[in-house]
Amino acid sequence: MKNILVIVDGIVGNKLLHRMVDANTGDNNYDIVYMNEKILPDVKPSNFTFYHFDPTSLSKLLLVLNKDIHTDVLIVLTTKDETLNVIKNVRYKKKNINITIYDNWNIQLNDNYLSRYNGVNVLANGLLERLPNIPVVAQNIGLRLGEIMEIKIPFGSTYAFRYIGSIEQKEWKIFGLYRNNKLVTVKPTIILKPNDVILIIGKPNILMQVYSAMTKTHGQFPMPFGRNIYLYIDLFVQSEKEAENSLVEAIYLHKKIKDKNLYVSITRPTNVNIMERLKTHIEGVDNIVLNIDYHNKGFSKIVKSDVKKYDIGVIMLTHNLLQYKEAIKDLITMQIPIYKIGNSKLSKTKDTLIVVNDTKSYEQIAPIIFDVSEQLNTNIKLYNVAPIKIENIDELIEHVENLAKLFNQNIEIVNKMQNPIRELQKEENILQILPFKKAMFDKRLVNFFSTNSDLLSFDLPDFNQLLIPILEE
Repeated sequence: MKNILVIVDGIVGNKLLHRMVDANTGDNNYDIVYMNEKILPDVKPSNFTFYHFDPTSLSKLLLVLNKDIHTDVLIVLTTKDETLNVIKNVRYKKKNINITIYDNWNIQLNDNYLSRYNGVNVLANGLLERLPNIPVVAQNIGLRLGEIMEIKIPFGSTYAFRYIGSIEQKEWKIFGLYRNNKLVTVKPTIILKPNDVILIIGKPNILMQVYSAMTKTHGQFPMPFGRNIYLYIDLFVQSEKEAENSLVEAIYLHKKIKDKNLYVSITRPTNVNIMERLKTHIEGVDNIVLNIDYHNKGFSKIVKSDVKKYDIGVIMLTHNLLQYKEAIKDLITMQIPIYKIGNSKLSKTKDTLIVVNDTKSYEQIAPIIFDVSEQLNTNIKLYNVAPIKIENIDELIEHVENLAKLFNQNIEIVNKMQNPIRELQKEENILQILPFKKAMFDKRLVNFFSTNSDLLSFDLPDFNQLLIPILEE
């Protein structure tokens, strides 16, 4: 049991006493000093002791201060002079006790054990947080700097329809989720949905960045996966032409989307000439960092280290490098998008295209499709061309059409009962976006009768493709 001294008066003091009685658990003993009978609550719990006198009188206040060993003092009075006098009286007896005051006058005291609550600021913060698109932070918890924040997920957010486990939570964490006014247990397999309210904890400046990313409905990619682009080049495996082209493509993507930096990792350089040509392309490009590995550390070791070090949001690899599936299978666990550099130029891309193979995977990546398309200034095509009807396809198409309205983008829906790969191969100048699935890296024989368009299109070398991580059931 803790003994707490409460000195109150006025309207705020009246409200405070009523709240204290309502919230009373019996775990504290309260000594209440008051000056006006009108502020007293009707109910007087047994752990509340009331004293009626003027606390600016040192001799009277000492009678209470000498009675018990108080751990905290709470002062809520109506004037600045009264408040200052009571603080002085308390400090006369107890130098290091924690004092919390209601401060409506911007009291300035050099007192490390004094906490102030400004009534006008508290009221203004409460009203401000009722406005839309304003972050709500916990005012009276922790360091009181805003380490806890509440965020409502808007429709069209790149975080909507994403598994919590697929969201990179670096220096912050989701610890609470409310859906339909009910508290939901936070699990990696829970999918965030529009209108969900989440509670996050972390450094205040990081939380403001997370709030900005979550509440904006476009122009965020490569967030929420990371902030930077990463290009990996292996000059022992790749031809000089392929390496040079991949760097050109990476620089173009770097200039088009809202990443922060482009990191280029080159391993096993074969000769001086190719290195000079690659460095020529980098000259004059802002926010690009070149790292060269002369020791053949290996793909997995280099990428794992760089992803952790550089906050990577998308990894760029050529189709040829992706054929070494055993060497790069660790990419699956990193949950970072892969941009597969094909034989076509990203700068000539006219359409962002998706060939629907299932509804659950494409529902997860739908907001990112619109985000990327907007940044690259391309049209969107959705191919529903499976030879058999996909379960819940109508709901997915409706969802995508709603996103199109939100992003103010046009979308072309192509409905056919055809071979999806045959239809895909008719396209030119496209960026295909598809879910990143483990099966893409499994060893498999070519099956001409397969209906899995995700796996079949992944094996095609011509198209640029963006693989978005999902959580597979």
